[in-house]
Amino acid sequence: MRAWWTRAFLLRAIGFIYFVAFCSLRWQLEPLLGRDGVLPVASYLGRLRAAGYSFWTVPSLFWLSSSDNALRLTCNLGLLLSLVVMAGVSNAIVLFVLWAIYLSFVHVGQIFYGYGWEILLLEAGFLAIFLAPLASLRPRRAPSAIPIYLFRWLLFRVLFGAGLIKIRGDSCWRDLTCLMFHYETQPIPNPISWLLHQAPPWFHTLGTLYNHFVELVVPFFLFWPKRIVRIAALFVVAFQLILIVSGNLSWLNWLTLAICLACFDDDWLERVIPRRWRRPGEPAPPPTRVEHGLAVGLAILVGVLSILPTANLLSSQQIMNSSFDRLHLVNTYGAFGSVGRVRHEVVLEGSDDGTTWRAYELPCKPGDPMRRPCVLAPFQLRLDWQIWFAAFQEPERQRWLFRVIGKLLDGDPRTLRLFANNPFPSRPPRLIRAEYYEYHFTRFGEPGWWKRSRVGEYLPPIARGDEILQSGNPDDDEGF
Repeated sequence: MRAWWTRAFLLRAIGFIYFVAFCSLRWQLEPLLGRDGVLPVASYLGRLRAAGYSFWTVPSLFWLSSSDNALRLTCNLGLLLSLVVMAGVSNAIVLFVLWAIYLSFVHVGQIFYGYGWEILLLEAGFLAIFLAPLASLRPRRAPSAIPIYLFRWLLFRVLFGAGLIKIRGDSCWRDLTCLMFHYETQPIPNPISWLLHQAPPWFHTLGTLYNHFVELVVPFFLFWPKRIVRIAALFVVAFQLILIVSGNLSWLNWLTLAICLACFDDDWLERVIPRRWRRPGEPAPPPTRVEHGLAVGLAILVGVLSILPTANLLSSQQIMNSSFDRLHLVNTYGAFGSVGRVRHEVVLEGSDDGTTWRAYELPCKPGDPMRRPCVLAPFQLRLDWQIWFAAFQEPERQRWLFRVIGKLLDGDPRTLRLFANNPFPSRPPRLIRAEYYEYHFTRFGEPGWWKRSRVGEYLPPIARGDEILQSGNPDDDEGF
């Protein structure tokens, strides 16, 4: 297999995803994870240390220092190195450092880093280390084919795991009705989500069938002769582009597109890239014995670590988006194992007198029914996502939410940066409550984008000093 261009595009694509991930992190780092953030890294590591954990059980560079300066500098280094990889100037050392930095943040990010695309980036980033040149910043030798096939094995698990969790998890995937609800109830819809929701039932039925075809059938053609692999990969690419257009699912689908590049060899890529880019002269020499030996070692490691994820795929008790090793080298994936039929939202509101209430709007989460849904992906707003999850759970379990409320009552400028507005610009409110609403998309001809009705109270009015705010103190949290 000739894979000079496959490697070039794949590494640059992973560099781009790293760049997006670190941009998202840098914007929200101090408000969420800083010393005075919602879930401070320093407090979290202190609790882990007191419970007997260490670097060997929770690998993270921040055991050395978890100060805000250390967090910022490490994130900035990740941003810089991701740009280097995007520019095509990288090697195994650069990619290893990138992977170690992001692993360090994932291990201390707590609830805000509990998403499947975090471990997917770590697994893809680890494979990329063995695809890149070992030490030189510019490739001189052809890559080993082994990492290419391991990327395809990763793509197989991403797709097949998602397909199985759907069939097993929710009856609407079996009766082909899930897409009648999905566009409206997904975490952060965009304007195209509104449009697709208006489609007739037959359109949603066909969409669900295509989902099942790509996730349950296509993966088995990723290891066939190259012509069949290309066709299978094109089905996956089309599917991922549809998902990108129809919602804001962070960089999950963008990263899946990057992994798909492993299905296209140079014979095909050279037909679609400009002629002036093509590599002249003799074919590149094969990888060195050391590089080949490392690739073989990687294949053995991935093979051993794949035993538990594969058993999970075959199990009727399948779990999704989980790791079986502390370095997240081989994981299990899945998405939308259940689909909500009705959209509920938690809306934070403040008041000075307990009578007049003004809402804190988040940048992309539905709030004001007249506000247009945003287009955000691949960037991720973590507070928006987490409040969407809060609507499914009891408020007593959302200790981080009490912490957010406490900071809003204090008028903390860093926390307010995570919101689209500050309804109390002069001084913070005396009270904050959380209301529970039911949202539905409007139909053609109706005003606004949403219509909503109040369901009830999610949290009663809370004032500074109320005992309930102590539930949000991370130092009092026994869980990890």
